[in-house]
Amino acid sequence: MFRVISQRIISGSRINTVRNLTSTRDNVLYLAHRHGIELEGACEASLACSTCHVYVSHPYFDKLPEPKEEEEDMLDLAALLKENSRLGDGCQIILKKELDGIELELPEYTRNFYVDGHVPEPH
Repeated sequence: MFRVISQRIISGSRINTVRNLTSTRDNVLYLAHRHGIELEGACEASLACSTCHVYVSHPYFDKLPEPKEEEEDMLDLAALLKENSRLGDGCQIILKKELDGIELELPEYTRNFYVDGHVPEPH
């Protein structure tokens, strides 16, 4: 079971929404959209933005392949970067059995939202 923790600020207070996702062989971006999780993915999983930025729970971070240079370049543009930040989990990494139990946390905001309060539509 995959778990995504979505954080957003509403009226000055933090609300955590936890969703359990059971699909495999899909990327996090498309799976999040199907389950109503607000992960933008402005570039539609082409690794050309930083809106699928997520924090990967340990020890799953070490189970992921090393980020490509393109991902590292996009991470440089991501807001609220942490040592366990990845874009690949947002749009490039396919969920597999060995990642069962992974928890991904969404940052409080992304740099590419085009309107405050915008709720992304599935592509």
